[in-house]
Amino acid sequence: MQPNRSNNYCCGGGGGFLQSGFKEQRLEYGKIKDDQIKATGADYCIAGCHNCHAQIHELSEHYGSNYPVVHLWTLICLSLGILGPNEREYLGDDLKNVNVFHPESAL
Repeated sequence: MQPNRSNNYCCGGGGGFLQSGFKEQRLEYGKIKDDQIKATGADYCIAGCHNCHAQIHELSEHYGSNYPVVHLWTLICLSLGILGPNEREYLGDDLKNVNVFHPESAL
């Protein structure tokens, strides 16, 4: 992404803004991040923070970008082969049905 690291754009969902009641303003500000993500051409957006995940997911739907947004821990679990059924919600169709171990199925 450009810019990146300490110069990267904020998604606009942090600092309590998700619950502030200013949804239209939040989505308008977030368009900068949505455009930045789309410009990468990436198949997925990985978010390390729950607020960022919720905001970016909503931006993707609001602006019709439709890129999947996943938590970093979801990809870690997927790579370890321990992804549970409820952890597949935000995965794209290419990863939703990957057959991996689930602890409850071993009982």
